[in-house]
Amino acid sequence: MPAPSQLSIATSAVRRLLKEESTYHKELVTEEQKLKDLEQRVENGEENEDGNAEFILNQHRTAVEQTKAVFAPLRKRIEDAVTRLEEQIAIGEENGANETELEAAKQVLKEGQKPAANGASA
Repeated sequence: MPAPSQLSIATSAVRRLLKEESTYHKELVTEEQKLKDLEQRVENGEENEDGNAEFILNQHRTAVEQTKAVFAPLRKRIEDAVTRLEEQIAIGEENGANETELEAAKQVLKEGQKPAANGASA
């Protein structure tokens, strides 16, 4: 089996980064919901069995903030990968690359060019 082309590699890189971004958006939604539920329980005076609700609340707040911090660098990596993919598409079109590969690359390029949405990527 021949080695994957540069176009295929660039396409896979963008696809993988978009999937990673989508996963982080889902994780953020989950963590924010857990935080909201825990805050509500603490506000209602419900303590957990260990009596460490405040500690757990702070842990969830930290998890939410850490997840949010991932997005800016990840979006930059996506933008860089999209630029490389654009270059590879241009090269592929000039050199007569496989049409199926080019179409797949163009579709992934469209997805990568969309602005980051809250939980709605890839």
